[in-house]
Amino acid sequence: MTETDRSLAPVAGLAELEARLERSRVRHEWRSRVSGIVYPIGVIVGVLVLWEIATRLFAVPAFLLPPPSAIAASFAANSFLLLSHGWITTLEILLGFALSVGIGIPLALAIFLSPVFSRSILPLLVSSQAMPKVAVAPLFLVWFGFGLLPKVLIAFLIAFFPVVINTAVGLASIEPEKIHLARSMGFGSTATFFKIRLPNALPAIFGGLKISITLAVVGAVVGEFVGGDAGLGYLLMVANGSMDTQLLFAGIIALTILGVALFLLVELAERLAIPRHIIAGDKSAREGM
Repeated sequence: MTETDRSLAPVAGLAELEARLERSRVRHEWRSRVSGIVYPIGVIVGVLVLWEIATRLFAVPAFLLPPPSAIAASFAANSFLLLSHGWITTLEILLGFALSVGIGIPLALAIFLSPVFSRSILPLLVSSQAMPKVAVAPLFLVWFGFGLLPKVLIAFLIAFFPVVINTAVGLASIEPEKIHLARSMGFGSTATFFKIRLPNALPAIFGGLKISITLAVVGAVVGEFVGGDAGLGYLLMVANGSMDTQLLFAGIIALTILGVALFLLVELAERLAIPRHIIAGDKSAREGM
């Protein structure tokens, strides 16, 4: 071995070590992702198997607790019915969610920018959350009838508060050093807001949006319970009235799938809007495991 080879040996060993560490990191990340999917599925399958065995072993009446196989058969047999009612509920959810975003974010911005407005409005917003939304739903039906609008308004009423609070907190929770740095670089108020403060607030805003979309599902179903003539909530009421427990469970499963799908869509939007934050969060989660 020449003198040059001996001098390059430590460098080659370091490169090989880095390559091994990178391969180990990739394997660990892959195992973490796979386990994050496999473990919940395993738990669900185990619960369903025990449920099926218990209902058949103890001869539980189907109108009390049907076995998962009967629920799956009902879900398949009523798939068109679930889809048609699910589309109506989805429309109510999306409209209520869009209204909560369109009103909640500007309202949070006004709360952040104006201390007088904040002191005037914020206590009213907080106290409004103590009001039972189910009690307000009949009033909306009286005022706006039995169409789409009252369900959308109920979904908005339940879903908008997390958007307001998380946006206001996100806009306010920024290190003063970042603002001082922006000003020292000659940024004006508008440039500081859009380039520094708003990007810093996006994780909190998306946190509020993810809470809001799940609450919008609840709001739409509440509206359909109170005065609906279509939608998954209305279908649950019909199934309950006819003691069709299999269809009742199928409707609950459809609502769950709908809620999870909408949540994942908001999470996808978050990953597209702030990928660096998501990557940093995933890395922190892996390091904490």
